[in-house]
Amino acid sequence: MRTEGTFTVISFAPAAVEPSLEIVTATPTGVATMEKAFEGGIAGRSATLFTSAYDQERGAGTYVALESFEGRLGEFGGTFNFVHSATTAGADRSDEYFLIVPGSGTGELVGVTGTGGIEIDAEGVHRIWFDYEIAGEIAGSQGPDVTAGPGR
Repeated sequence: MRTEGTFTVISFAPAAVEPSLEIVTATPTGVATMEKAFEGGIAGRSATLFTSAYDQERGAGTYVALESFEGRLGEFGGTFNFVHSATTAGADRSDEYFLIVPGSGTGELVGVTGTGGIEIDAEGVHRIWFDYEIAGEIAGSQGPDVTAGPGR
């Protein structure tokens, strides 16, 4: 199944993290926390741990984000985690990775697995999509009624 939506960043707060070993590279690293709000086929909110190696002067770097989502994915409600990363050399996105963390779903999202993606359009709108399956769900159907049968 595919579900699409948009999101806005509600807050972005750099976090003070002291590595046990400091190694200086040509690209500074950092950690932040974020809150996002989702609309459309993906409706809800997320708490995000965001890490990056990014040079603002060159506009180049890579990020990795781990999100805890609460809300609705299509017609299914619950919570789950997803992870995504990408690299930029300026206005582009490359080497993208996006995955729903297996085993992280709750509520109607127990058993959710899949991938997805993020795109920022020319107007700056953040678009997100998930290509997913839920154990026991087939192409959006509710699957067989396991409570029905002889003697039930």
